[in-house]
Amino acid sequence: MTNESLQSMSCQHILPTYARYPIAFTKGQACHLYDADGNKYIDFMSGIGVTSIGHAHPKWVDAIVNQAGSLAHVSNLFHTQPAAVLAQKLCELAPEMVNVFFSNSGAEANEGMIKTARKYSRDKYGEGRATILTLDGSFHGRTITTLAATGQDKFHNHFHPFTPGFRHVSPTHIAGLESQGDDVCALLIETIQGEGGVMPLSAEYVIAATEICKKRDWLLLVDEIQTGIGRTGKWFGYQHFGIKPDALSFAKGIGGGLPLGGFMVSDKLRQTLGLGDHGSTYGGNPICCAAATVVLDIVEGVIPDITEKGNYIQDKIRAFNLPCIAEVRGKGLMIGIKINKHAPAAINAKLLDSGLAALTAGTDILRLLPPLVIERNDIDEGLKILQNTLSNFE
Repeated sequence: MTNESLQSMSCQHILPTYARYPIAFTKGQACHLYDADGNKYIDFMSGIGVTSIGHAHPKWVDAIVNQAGSLAHVSNLFHTQPAAVLAQKLCELAPEMVNVFFSNSGAEANEGMIKTARKYSRDKYGEGRATILTLDGSFHGRTITTLAATGQDKFHNHFHPFTPGFRHVSPTHIAGLESQGDDVCALLIETIQGEGGVMPLSAEYVIAATEICKKRDWLLLVDEIQTGIGRTGKWFGYQHFGIKPDALSFAKGIGGGLPLGGFMVSDKLRQTLGLGDHGSTYGGNPICCAAATVVLDIVEGVIPDITEKGNYIQDKIRAFNLPCIAEVRGKGLMIGIKINKHAPAAINAKLLDSGLAALTAGTDILRLLPPLVIERNDIDEGLKILQNTLSNFE
C-alpha cells in the first residue's frame, strides 16, 4: 500500500483526534524510518521520546521474541521474572526509590502517583489535605485527572467536570509556592516541561521547592515520563539537582516502543498502597518488561555520551545564526528550538519533505528527541537538513 492509500484507510476508520502528517511509516531501522512510498527519513523524534534505542535493535527484538515464546501474560496475581528483574534494575538506577508499580502509559503512572500522595496524606492527616500543586506550562497526561493536573488552559476544555483537587503555580516564582495553604499534600513537577515547550526548571527553583516540600511535609512528585531513562544525560532528570523525590513516574523511552510505564516510591511511601489499593491488568507485562531490561542495558552503554551529543547539536544549531531561531534550549537529547515569526508545524512539514522527522511543542517550539543511540554521522546529516530548511524561513 502507498502513503495515500494508507492515509485514506486510516481517515475512514480511525477517530480524527490527531493532526497526522500524510505519511505512513512502514519500517524503522536504527535511526532511520521508511514510509510506504519507499522514502527514507532520519529520526529526530523517537516516536515522541519512545524509541530510545532506535528501531529494530536486534537485542531488543530477540528479548521480545524469546519472552513471547515462553510467557506473554499471567496477570499480577503471580510473580514473573521479567518484572522482578526490571524493578530491581530501576531501583538501582534511582537509588532514592525502593519500590516500583508497573502500568502501561505515562498518564496511568501519574494517576498512580496522585493516588499514592492523597492516600499518604489522608492516612497521616485525615480529610482536607488532598490538593496537589502542579506548574503552569506542565503536561501530565490525557485522562480526566491528569488533564486537571496539567497546567495549560488549552487542555481544560470540553470534558467538564474535571477531577478537583489541583492548583497550578508559577514555575519561576517560589513565593507563590510558599503562599499555598494547608490543604496541600504534594507538588508535582517536570524538571523540563516537554509538551510545555522544552522549558527547563532552574536549579534555584527545584532546590527551593524541595526544601518547602520537606518543611511542610508535602510529597515531591517528579514526572519523568519524557525526561527519564537517560533522555537528559542522567537516568532521571531529578538527578541533575541532587534532590530526593518522594516518588517519580516513568514511561516513554523505557519500553523502546512497547507500552510500559510506572511509578517508583521512596521508603517514606513503601507502605502507603496496600492490597487492592491500586492495580493494572497489563502492568508489568512479561514481554514489555523483558524488552525494557534490554533497553536499560543498551542505554547504560551510551548514557555517558548523551550530554556531549546534546551540547554538540545545540552548538551547531546556534552556529546556524539564522533570524528565525530565537533560542535553543534543553538538556541532553531533549532539545527545543524557539522559532521567530513562523509556525513550527509548517517548518516540520518541510523537514519531512526533506527527509528529517522532528516534532513541535507548544506554539513556537521545534522539538528534537533523537534516539539516544544516534551516531555523529546521522546527527550531522539531520542538522544539514535542518539548516537548509530553516534557511528558507527568514
